[in-house]
Amino acid sequence: MRRDLALTVTIGVVTVVVATGFFALMRPGPDAPAAALEGPAPAPPAEGGGAGAPAPERLALALDDAARELDLIRPTRPKLADDFAVALVRGGDTFRLKEQRGKPVLINFWATWCAPCREEMPAMERLHRRYKEQGFVMLAVSVDSDPALVTPFLALHKLTFPVAIDAKMELANTYRVRGLPSSFIVDRERYLAAVALGPRAWDSRAAHLLVEGMLRP
Repeated sequence: MRRDLALTVTIGVVTVVVATGFFALMRPGPDAPAAALEGPAPAPPAEGGGAGAPAPERLALALDDAARELDLIRPTRPKLADDFAVALVRGGDTFRLKEQRGKPVLINFWATWCAPCREEMPAMERLHRRYKEQGFVMLAVSVDSDPALVTPFLALHKLTFPVAIDAKMELANTYRVRGLPSSFIVDRERYLAAVALGPRAWDSRAAHLLVEGMLRP
Protein backbone atom coordinates (compact mmCIF):
# COMPACT_ATOMS: atom_id res chain seq x y z
CA MET A 1 0.00 0.00 0.00
CA ARG A 2 2.82 2.40 0.78
CA ARG A 3 4.30 2.16 -2.72
CA ASP A 4 0.82 2.70 -4.13
CA LEU A 5 0.77 6.04 -2.30
CA ALA A 6 3.74 7.31 -4.28
CA LEU A 7 2.35 5.84 -7.49
CA THR A 8 -0.88 7.74 -6.92
CA VAL A 9 1.00 11.00 -7.42
CA THR A 10 3.28 9.98 -10.24
CA ILE A 11 0.60 8.52 -12.56
CA GLY A 12 -1.60 11.60 -12.30
CA VAL A 13 -4.48 10.43 -10.14
CA VAL A 14 -4.36 13.61 -8.10
CA THR A 15 -7.52 14.87 -9.78
CA VAL A 16 -9.45 11.89 -8.47
CA VAL A 17 -8.11 12.49 -4.98
CA VAL A 18 -9.21 16.12 -5.10
CA ALA A 19 -12.65 15.25 -6.39
CA THR A 20 -13.37 12.59 -3.77
CA GLY A 21 -11.46 12.22 -0.53
CA PHE A 22 -10.13 15.75 -0.19
CA PHE A 23 -13.45 17.52 -0.17
CA ALA A 24 -14.62 15.07 2.49
CA LEU A 25 -11.67 16.33 4.53
CA MET A 26 -12.83 19.90 4.05
CA ARG A 27 -16.29 19.35 5.50
CA PRO A 28 -16.45 21.41 8.68
CA GLY A 29 -16.60 19.42 11.88
CA PRO A 30 -18.90 20.25 14.77
CA ASP A 31 -16.26 22.56 16.24
CA ALA A 32 -15.73 24.55 13.07
CA PRO A 33 -17.37 27.95 12.51
CA ALA A 34 -20.18 28.00 9.96
CA ALA A 35 -18.81 30.94 7.97
CA ALA A 36 -16.85 30.20 4.80
CA LEU A 37 -13.16 31.01 4.64
CA GLU A 38 -13.61 32.65 1.29
CA GLY A 39 -16.16 35.42 1.42
CA PRO A 40 -17.21 37.69 -1.44
CA ALA A 41 -14.57 38.28 -4.05
CA PRO A 42 -12.32 41.20 -3.09
CA ALA A 43 -12.49 44.40 -5.07
CA PRO A 44 -9.86 44.73 -7.81
CA PRO A 45 -6.66 46.26 -6.44
CA ALA A 46 -6.00 49.88 -7.06
CA GLU A 47 -3.44 50.85 -9.69
CA GLY A 48 0.08 50.55 -8.41
CA GLY A 49 -0.18 46.96 -7.11
CA GLY A 50 -3.04 47.47 -4.65
CA ALA A 51 -1.17 49.96 -2.49
CA GLY A 52 -4.45 51.73 -1.65
CA ALA A 53 -6.05 48.64 -0.11
CA PRO A 54 -6.10 48.07 3.68
CA ALA A 55 -3.18 46.03 5.01
CA PRO A 56 -5.26 42.89 5.86
CA GLU A 57 -6.74 42.88 2.36
CA ARG A 58 -3.31 43.27 0.76
CA LEU A 59 -2.07 40.37 2.87
CA ALA A 60 -5.02 38.17 1.86
CA LEU A 61 -4.43 38.94 -1.79
CA ALA A 62 -0.73 38.18 -1.44
CA LEU A 63 -1.46 34.84 0.23
CA ASP A 64 -3.96 33.95 -2.48
CA ASP A 65 -1.37 34.77 -5.14
CA ALA A 66 1.22 32.59 -3.40
CA ALA A 67 -1.25 29.70 -3.09
CA ARG A 68 -2.11 29.93 -6.79
CA GLU A 69 1.54 30.01 -7.80
CA LEU A 70 2.29 26.96 -5.65
CA ASP A 71 -0.88 25.22 -6.90
CA LEU A 72 -2.23 24.71 -3.39
CA ILE A 73 -5.76 23.58 -2.58
CA ARG A 74 -7.53 26.08 -0.32
CA PRO A 75 -10.49 24.98 1.84
CA THR A 76 -13.78 26.72 1.16
CA ARG A 77 -14.87 26.43 4.79
CA PRO A 78 -12.95 26.55 8.07
CA LYS A 79 -11.64 23.19 9.27
CA LEU A 80 -9.57 22.75 12.40
CA ALA A 81 -6.57 20.57 11.69
CA ASP A 82 -6.88 17.28 13.55
CA ASP A 83 -4.80 17.37 16.71
CA PHE A 84 -2.17 14.69 17.25
CA ALA A 85 0.94 13.81 19.21
CA VAL A 86 3.88 11.93 17.70
CA ALA A 87 7.33 10.98 18.97
CA LEU A 88 10.22 12.59 17.11
CA VAL A 89 13.01 10.35 15.84
CA ARG A 90 15.67 12.70 17.21
CA GLY A 91 15.92 14.08 20.72
CA GLY A 92 13.21 11.89 22.26
CA ASP A 93 10.70 14.74 22.26
CA THR A 94 6.99 14.56 21.47
CA PHE A 95 5.43 16.87 18.88
CA ARG A 96 1.92 17.99 19.78
CA LEU A 97 0.05 20.06 17.23
CA LYS A 98 -2.05 21.86 19.84
CA GLU A 99 1.15 23.20 21.40
CA GLN A 100 2.05 24.97 18.14
CA ARG A 101 -0.87 27.40 18.36
CA GLY A 102 0.35 30.84 17.36
CA LYS A 103 2.79 29.39 14.79
CA PRO A 104 2.21 28.34 11.16
CA VAL A 105 2.95 24.63 10.66
CA LEU A 106 3.75 22.60 7.55
CA ILE A 107 3.04 18.87 7.97
CA ASN A 108 4.60 16.76 5.21
CA PHE A 109 3.88 13.05 4.69
CA TRP A 110 6.69 11.20 2.91
CA ALA A 111 8.73 7.98 2.70
CA THR A 112 12.37 7.14 1.96
CA TRP A 113 11.31 5.08 -1.08
CA CYS A 114 9.23 7.92 -2.58
CA ALA A 115 11.19 9.65 -5.35
CA PRO A 116 9.00 12.82 -5.45
CA CYS A 117 9.45 13.11 -1.67
CA ARG A 118 13.22 13.01 -2.02
CA GLU A 119 12.95 15.60 -4.79
CA GLU A 120 11.34 18.26 -2.60
CA MET A 121 13.18 17.66 0.67
CA PRO A 122 16.21 19.89 -0.03
CA ALA A 123 13.81 22.78 -0.64
CA MET A 124 11.94 21.93 2.56
CA GLU A 125 15.22 22.03 4.46
CA ARG A 126 16.06 25.47 3.08
CA LEU A 127 12.59 26.78 3.99
CA HIS A 128 12.92 25.35 7.49
CA ARG A 129 16.32 26.92 8.07
CA ARG A 130 15.18 30.28 6.72
CA TYR A 131 12.12 30.71 8.94
CA LYS A 132 12.49 28.45 11.98
CA GLU A 133 13.82 31.24 14.19
CA GLN A 134 10.79 33.38 13.26
CA GLY A 135 8.30 30.80 14.50
CA PHE A 136 7.65 28.69 11.41
CA VAL A 137 7.30 24.98 12.24
CA MET A 138 7.88 22.05 9.92
CA LEU A 139 7.14 18.39 10.65
CA ALA A 140 7.92 15.57 8.23
CA VAL A 141 5.98 12.37 8.94
CA SER A 142 7.51 9.22 7.44
CA VAL A 143 5.19 6.32 6.59
CA ASP A 144 8.11 3.90 6.15
CA SER A 145 7.23 0.46 7.50
CA ASP A 146 10.85 0.02 8.60
CA PRO A 147 11.76 2.88 10.99
CA ALA A 148 15.44 1.86 10.79
CA LEU A 149 15.61 3.38 7.30
CA VAL A 150 14.69 6.90 8.38
CA THR A 151 17.54 8.09 10.61
CA PRO A 152 20.32 7.14 8.14
CA PHE A 153 18.36 8.87 5.37
CA LEU A 154 18.13 12.10 7.39
CA ALA A 155 21.86 11.99 8.16
CA LEU A 156 22.82 11.28 4.54
CA HIS A 157 20.83 14.25 3.23
CA LYS A 158 21.65 16.56 6.18
CA LEU A 159 17.99 17.19 6.99
CA THR A 160 17.47 19.01 10.28
CA PHE A 161 13.70 19.62 10.45
CA PRO A 162 11.67 17.57 12.96
CA VAL A 163 10.70 14.09 11.75
CA ALA A 164 8.25 11.53 13.12
CA ILE A 165 7.43 7.99 12.00
CA ASP A 166 3.90 6.80 11.25
CA ALA A 167 4.68 3.16 10.41
CA LYS A 168 1.06 2.02 10.89
CA MET A 169 -0.22 5.04 8.91
CA GLU A 170 -2.59 6.02 11.70
CA LEU A 171 -1.88 9.74 11.33
CA ALA A 172 -1.80 9.50 7.53
CA ASN A 173 -5.26 7.96 7.59
CA THR A 174 -6.50 10.65 9.98
CA TYR A 175 -5.41 13.25 7.42
CA ARG A 176 -6.80 11.14 4.55
CA VAL A 177 -3.46 10.94 2.79
CA ARG A 178 -3.85 9.13 -0.54
CA GLY A 179 -0.57 10.02 -2.26
CA LEU A 180 3.01 10.96 -1.41
CA PRO A 181 4.22 13.52 -0.80
CA SER A 182 1.25 15.34 0.72
CA SER A 183 1.69 18.57 2.68
CA PHE A 184 -0.83 20.23 4.99
CA ILE A 185 -0.36 23.89 5.96
CA VAL A 186 -1.90 24.87 9.29
CA ASP A 187 -2.32 28.51 10.25
CA ARG A 188 -1.55 30.21 13.57
CA GLU A 189 -5.06 29.43 14.89
CA ARG A 190 -4.69 25.71 13.99
CA TYR A 191 -7.02 25.91 11.02
CA LEU A 192 -6.12 24.08 7.82
CA ALA A 193 -5.01 26.79 5.40
CA ALA A 194 -3.93 24.82 2.33
CA VAL A 195 -2.90 21.42 1.01
CA ALA A 196 -0.26 20.42 -1.55
CA LEU A 197 -0.63 17.08 -3.32
CA GLY A 198 2.74 16.18 -4.81
CA PRO A 199 6.14 17.90 -4.53
CA ARG A 200 6.49 21.67 -4.44
CA ALA A 201 9.29 24.23 -4.74
CA TRP A 202 9.23 25.07 -1.04
CA ASP A 203 12.16 27.50 -1.31
CA SER A 204 10.57 29.58 -4.09
CA ARG A 205 9.49 33.22 -3.93
CA ALA A 206 5.87 32.11 -3.61
CA ALA A 207 6.69 29.81 -0.68
CA HIS A 208 8.55 32.62 1.06
CA LEU A 209 5.62 34.97 0.53
CA LEU A 210 3.22 32.37 1.92
CA VAL A 211 5.25 31.72 5.08
CA GLU A 212 6.04 35.39 5.70
CA GLY A 213 2.36 36.27 5.35
CA MET A 214 1.33 33.57 7.81
CA LEU A 215 3.97 34.69 10.30
CA ARG A 216 2.58 38.21 10.47
CA PRO A 217 0.45 38.87 13.58
